Amino acid sequence: MTDRLLVALAQIAPVVGDVAGNLAKARAARAAAAERGADLVLFCELFLAGYPPEDLVLKPAFHAACMTALTDLAADTADGGPAVLIGLPWRDADGLHNTHALLDAGKIAALRHKVDLPNYGPFDEKRVFVPGPLPGPFEFRGVRIGVPICEDIWGPAPVACIAETGGEILLVPNASPYRAGVLGERFAVATARVAAVGLPLLYLNQLGGQDELVFEGASFALDADGSLAVQLPAFREALEVVELTRRDGRWRVTPGTRAEVETGVASDYAACVLGLRDYVDKNRFPGVVLGLSGGIDSALVAAMAVDALGAPRVHAVMLPYRWTSSDSLEDAAACADALGIRYDVVPIGVAVDGFEALLAPVFAGRAADITEENLQSRTRGTILMAISNKFGPMVLTTGNKSEMSVGYATLYGDMNGGFNPIKDLYKTEVYAAAAWRNANRPVGSLGPAGVVIPERIITKAPSAELRENQTDQDSLPPYDILDGVLERLVEKEMAVVDIVAEGYDEALVRRIERLLYVAEYKRRQAAPGVKITARNFGRDRRYPITNGFRDPGRPVDLPEVPVSRPSSPVVV
Repeated sequence: MTDRLLVALAQIAPVVGDVAGNLAKARAARAAAAERGADLVLFCELFLAGYPPEDLVLKPAFHAACMTALTDLAADTADGGPAVLIGLPWRDADGLHNTHALLDAGKIAALRHKVDLPNYGPFDEKRVFVPGPLPGPFEFRGVRIGVPICEDIWGPAPVACIAETGGEILLVPNASPYRAGVLGERFAVATARVAAVGLPLLYLNQLGGQDELVFEGASFALDADGSLAVQLPAFREALEVVELTRRDGRWRVTPGTRAEVETGVASDYAACVLGLRDYVDKNRFPGVVLGLSGGIDSALVAAMAVDALGAPRVHAVMLPYRWTSSDSLEDAAACADALGIRYDVVPIGVAVDGFEALLAPVFAGRAADITEENLQSRTRGTILMAISNKFGPMVLTTGNKSEMSVGYATLYGDMNGGFNPIKDLYKTEVYAAAAWRNANRPVGSLGPAGVVIPERIITKAPSAELRENQTDQDSLPPYDILDGVLERLVEKEMAVVDIVAEGYDEALVRRIERLLYVAEYKRRQAAPGVKITARNFGRDRRYPITNGFRDPGRPVDLPEVPVSRPSSPVVV
């Protein structure tokens, strides 16, 4: 029986579907952990497959590749080095499981299947996996270790079962995606489980961007008394060897690294950068191109792109028309200069005027309206896509969540693009992020320090500049009011009557609700973007496009519905 155990937390980024690459990363991490004397290396949930694999796990060839990688890695452990706890999809007679496997002494020594399969927000594990039984601990070198997988610690039953059947240490592999405030929620859940059973808990979280999701890591270890003993950094890879010792019959965590973890605007910004970097790099784009308009949204996206990829991989294009102000021309150039990126000016007048001339016979007798405004936006989108096709960079789109909520965007125009790092930031949050970036250079940033978004971009009235003297507030309420209503409609799903009770004008709330619903068809065609809020457009909020419902705007008493009850039990 041992009284000392060294567990390496491998906070590294798998790639969904890249089984060979994930196996190589696991081998490299195990080798590094061996040099530091680790007894066991813990990898995150479904590491060999990558998370979330979605319906890819239903493909027999993919499942076979994961199993082959597992047996190859198991064979490696015959060398007497660290054992491995690693996740993969596992099929048995009951079906396909989300599983963690213990590999030791050249073989698969134990398996634990996930019990609580999440089926909300971005998760749909019940679609592809079947739950396992409540898990007991397995014995590893004289220590009884419990492995509740991710969601298994959000309810009490799996951890209670481990404790009641002799568990001594909890190792928790996770793929818990980022959202604002989630770190505090995780701590609260983990400390509640520790308080209930009195066992130390090592929480390992996945790292990296996967389509719309970002996994920020921020892994940690709690001692048996619930105190924080180890904290790994967020948004960065780490391999931390955590020491556990048995004293007076109980296992304790030796205090170790206590990294500072970003919070608030800093963490939202870091999530946007990590999501953008991994989307571009994992999909093998050489860089990105975006329209730099002189407005705050495109300036912030340009800053994030440089922080993520470095200035040589970012190309900005100013696409002026007759309504583009001199201030915008100056501000876009100043922003590009501050970021050190390539900057080209491509006037769109000839193309827009050509379209208008072509359409003049069809539009005869009709006054100019939003159609001509959208022609400008679509011309810009076409030019950016042409640059992308010619040179290979992915087009970044730059619309914020406020605009996407109410349809203040042009399909096949400013919505053109492959990815949008600020898709889930409301306009007020865009302003906060821009101010924060000017005052801070993020850890790991490839961009410059100092002011990278000219102050005038932040202070001037926002405008699409699609007609003379246009501002956003010509057609939208002030953004602080708009965002307040949208947060209540989207994140909180509040009734109109309850929003009005908080002081908002009823006519305004109804108008915003209508805009929100009728813009669904645009959002379905929008580029993916980083999830930041509790309910992003995409994985979290799945509304029908064809939708006749409108909130009646008054308290509704649910009617009493008579239920016919059988007089005798019915066997189903």
